[in-house]
Amino acid sequence: MKNLITILFIGLLSFTATAQDKVAKIEFKTDVIDYGTIKKGADGVRVFEFTNTGNAPLVISNVKSSCGCTVPEKPKGPILPGKTGEIKVKYDTNRVMPIRKTITVTSNAETPTVALKIKGEVIDPNKTSVLEKKQKSVMEK
Repeated sequence: MKNLITILFIGLLSFTATAQDKVAKIEFKTDVIDYGTIKKGADGVRVFEFTNTGNAPLVISNVKSSCGCTVPEKPKGPILPGKTGEIKVKYDTNRVMPIRKTITVTSNAETPTVALKIKGEVIDPNKTSVLEKKQKSVMEK
């Protein structure tokens, strides 16, 4: 009976050790997307591409933005080992201002939380800045 318990215990330990070796890993092509200078109302959708470089399915449980002007969309199902996925991000380009936002990705990966960033600037070509108006006025004189 002792031998049976010992064998079961050793089997359980080896199974646990094997299960712990299975881990998902998320690797992004880039963790920053630069919109550059874009016009008001332009397409604000960009995509962060990633690969599961681990040996277990990757499940992204949450993707959230630092503000309501940026809407991220996570993959619907698990990403199998070696496969790629994407996180779509839509920025509201009707807001004329610099873009500096963070998207936080939570998953079952070895690194469970990853911060992605978007940056750039939205301009309204129909409105000139005070400096441009001043320069134009000086040049006309």
